[in-house]
Amino acid sequence: MAEDDFAELGADRSLLLVDDDVPFLTRLARAMEKRGFQTETAETVAAGKAIAQSRPPAYAVVDLRLEDGNGLDVVELLRERRPDARIVVLTGYGAIATAVAAVKMGATDYLSKPADANDITNALLAKGETLPPPPENPMSADRVRWEHIQRVYELCDRNVSETARRLNMHRRTLQRILAKRSPK
Repeated sequence: MAEDDFAELGADRSLLLVDDDVPFLTRLARAMEKRGFQTETAETVAAGKAIAQSRPPAYAVVDLRLEDGNGLDVVELLRERRPDARIVVLTGYGAIATAVAAVKMGATDYLSKPADANDITNALLAKGETLPPPPENPMSADRVRWEHIQRVYELCDRNVSETARRLNMHRRTLQRILAKRSPK
C-alpha cells in the first residue's frame, strides 16, 4: 500500500489492542497493521495500563472483560494520559448499560463481538457527527426490552420488588423474565 493510503490515520498511527483472547488478538493485530496502524498488544488490564501509562497511543481497542479485571480501567487511564485518543470498547457481552459506561469513561465507540477489522477501523476513524452505517443485524425489539429490564434491575441494586415497581410490572412476571436467557 502507498503512504497516501494511510493519510487519514494521521501522523501518529500507534494502536493499543487489549484482549485476553490471544488468537483473536493476533489476527486483529495483523489485520490492523495491514491497514497502516503500528500495533502494540496486551493480554491483561495490568499490561494495557502499563502501555497506556508509558506510551499512550493515538488509537486503542479494548476488550471489556479481561481475566484480571475490567477493560474500562485501561480506557480511563488512557483518556487521562491522552485526551485525544480514539478508543473503541469491544466485548462479547454487549449490553446497553455497559455501552453507556464505556462512553462515559471516554470511549469513542462500543462494538459487540464478533466485529471484524473493517468494523473496528471504521469506528476508530469515524469523525464528529458522522455515523457509521446501520448494523447488518440490529437488536430485536425483544432484546431491547430485555436490555432495558436488565439496566433498571442493575440500577435498583438487583432488587426484584423495586425493579418491578419502577417498571410497573408484576413481581412474578419480572422474576420469570430475569430467569430466562437474553433473546437473540
